[in-house]
Amino acid sequence: MVWLRNVLPSVTDAEPDEAVPVGWAFLYFFCLLCGYYILRPVRDEMVIEGGVQHLPWMMTATFVTLLVVTPLFGWLSARVPRYRLLLTVYTFFGFNLALFFVAMMGHLSPEWTARAFFVWLSVFNLFVVSVFWSVMADIFTPAQGVRLFGVIAAGGSIGAMVGPLLTTGLTYLIPVPMLLLISAGFLIGCGFCLQRLDRWAVTQPLREHTGQGEPLGGSIWAGIRLTLSSPYLLGICLYLFFLTTTATFLYLEQMRLVSEQIPSPEGRTRLFALVDLVVNVLTFLMQVAVTSQLIGRFGLGAALVSLPIASAVGFGVIGIMPFLVVFVLFTIVRRVGEYALAKPAREILFTVVSREEKYKAKNFIDTAISRGGDATTGWIVSGVKALGATSAQMIWVLVPLSLCWGCIGWYLARQKEKLRGG
Repeated sequence: MVWLRNVLPSVTDAEPDEAVPVGWAFLYFFCLLCGYYILRPVRDEMVIEGGVQHLPWMMTATFVTLLVVTPLFGWLSARVPRYRLLLTVYTFFGFNLALFFVAMMGHLSPEWTARAFFVWLSVFNLFVVSVFWSVMADIFTPAQGVRLFGVIAAGGSIGAMVGPLLTTGLTYLIPVPMLLLISAGFLIGCGFCLQRLDRWAVTQPLREHTGQGEPLGGSIWAGIRLTLSSPYLLGICLYLFFLTTTATFLYLEQMRLVSEQIPSPEGRTRLFALVDLVVNVLTFLMQVAVTSQLIGRFGLGAALVSLPIASAVGFGVIGIMPFLVVFVLFTIVRRVGEYALAKPAREILFTVVSREEKYKAKNFIDTAISRGGDATTGWIVSGVKALGATSAQMIWVLVPLSLCWGCIGWYLARQKEKLRGG
């Protein structure tokens, strides 16, 4: 690891003594998102094969599942040390992948297996990424978060580039269900990186008093209670809800257009993989070259407001030109802005809250609030369309909604500075 201490500080804002933990965090996120993006293009194709009209039901099932899982995670985090807790989470999801592998290889109720896999992967992605950033916010200080989270996020972006490439190549060599076992292998890699980070964290003298690695204590519903009692956390909930609402509408309309205009499953899967690859390449380039510099020079507010402003402009464009290619381009811009700017900035907001809030409240916000927004938006879109409204009419409503979302981002950045100073 001597070479890492010499090389990493020269190309990033990391200090020499931070190089090793940043390297492990980078690899951790790489393994996590590579394993996820191996499976994502297949999941999106399963949505179409299972029927786009069933998406609101699948999103609702995801939300209900999270309502069960989130209190369970709160109960575990109150009693199990950090390393054992996360190892339990990764073991559980790895076992799930093995069960799906058996069901797919045995062709057990293909349509229901596809729908269940959509729900599972939606929960998996949101839950494990939320937990990852909880660990990062716990291990690194607020000042380190501003300098290092963009670099760490780039590890996930590289994994997100490698994942679709592996999916595209491996499908020519092995059956699709085998991809699940390969993804499980990357979860094992996450566990190893977590072990190395945990060892480093407990040796940091300035943070020993925080009780890192110890059980958090508290009740099973602590995440909900903490969120509802904090105006700051409620503001983060509202920011995430607006993000989710606009993203879900865009996803529903894009999937509808893809199912209507691209007839073959292979063509749709290739399109989904191509979009994932372009998004992740651009995200990586921005995270390396722009994220830390933008936040450092213009402040956290600029990063939180950028995506809402881009969304307001984008919805205006697709309102005028509602074509599939425009939807795809807007989707790429949205996802790059979210992963490269809004997501790292949102994680920095959690560096000034307590450890219990970082794990329990943050997990509740990132899971239940996000997927609740998905389900709510799905049913609102279906209901409004049933009343005779068109997609174009709904698109124009999202323009002022995006501007309100930007105001919330600016407010949160100001509040974060007040809490840091306090």
